[in-house]
Amino acid sequence: MELSLLLEYGWVLLILILLEGLLSADNALVLAIMAKHLPAEQQKKAINIGLMLAFIFRIGAIFIISFLFHVWWIQAIGAAYLIFIALKHLLKKDHGGKDKAGKSYRATVAQIALADIAFAVDSILAAVALVIALPGTPMGEIGGMDGAQFIVILIGAIAGLIVIRFAAGFFVKVLTQRPALETAAMLLVGWVGVKLLMHTLAHPALHIISHDFVEGPIWNTIFWSVMLLIAIGGWFLSGKKTKQST
Repeated sequence: MELSLLLEYGWVLLILILLEGLLSADNALVLAIMAKHLPAEQQKKAINIGLMLAFIFRIGAIFIISFLFHVWWIQAIGAAYLIFIALKHLLKKDHGGKDKAGKSYRATVAQIALADIAFAVDSILAAVALVIALPGTPMGEIGGMDGAQFIVILIGAIAGLIVIRFAAGFFVKVLTQRPALETAAMLLVGWVGVKLLMHTLAHPALHIISHDFVEGPIWNTIFWSVMLLIAIGGWFLSGKKTKQST
């Protein structure tokens, strides 16, 4: 492979790793929220299973990406599900642990699997959109795309899983230490659901809103600004609430 081609692929790979890190932070937060109510030993198991499922779904998504471009409803289901669990939590009068403690380990893993599928589709579609413009190489084809492009997407997916592994553990720890922060965390989950909904509406099969807008700086600035405001506001409000209760 020529040096110029290597540099081009290397630059796109760096951007993709950063992109996957940002997308995987969403996945890690949702995973942490879903696993938080479990006992400590089951939390680790649920997170590890979530990681394994995330890896399987991401690799599978790479191989069937040409099919996924037409299956907009997978993202739609994921978006609706995240918004639903956020609203269900926020509209509950009692946020105590009784209902959460009664939720089985298997039910939690099933919820994590559903969320992982939606995030896998979102992540791989974003990665393919970034990589597909790269020039072809003599490496042959893997999964219906250029071999070098496939490898770049695979490395990006693995980088995203590393982010999920460390971020999910961090989020669980923070939510355990500051239980009042869970309301803000659920707002974040709902907002992530809105992001998936925007991507669904911009899907080529629907094209209700512009794909350029969803991938552009205006929407991304809005999305990350709201994420930051919710996180900062939730942190300070939960802190005040903890001090008052002691």
